[in-house]
Amino acid sequence: MAGREYPLERTRNIGIMAHIDAGKTTLTERILYYTGVNYKIGDTHEGTATMDWMEQEQERGITITSAATTCHWTLEEKTKPKAGALEHRINIIDTPGHVDFTVEVERSLRVLDGAVGVFCAKGGVEPQSENVWRQADTYNVPRMAFINKMD
Repeated sequence: MAGREYPLERTRNIGIMAHIDAGKTTLTERILYYTGVNYKIGDTHEGTATMDWMEQEQERGITITSAATTCHWTLEEKTKPKAGALEHRINIIDTPGHVDFTVEVERSLRVLDGAVGVFCAKGGVEPQSENVWRQADTYNVPRMAFINKMD
């Protein structure tokens, strides 16, 4: 993917944030799969998640440090607004959900253009989700909510 150049207006830093076990890394793995970055979906509980690269993360099945990766998104021809506005670069930052690693989330918020707040349909809104949501308020990060585990 080296050699691709994207104007700033087509590059975005998007964070994935929530409490522990809401499904942040699992969501990120799906994004990587469906954008063609990975050929298979990694699993946090099996220690095969791309974003959980540290040995401790793989052993514990949790994210300890924020991890960044890049994927590309292309508008389909029929929705193309104008010539040359096809490819977009999306830098995804998967953040930890455990309260002990909140500082990692705060560090990431400083560089985000937007964030996805992941909420677990089974567990409801946890205190740590409220904490990271408020942290995003501090840095004026636009957010959208994603309700996970509805099946």
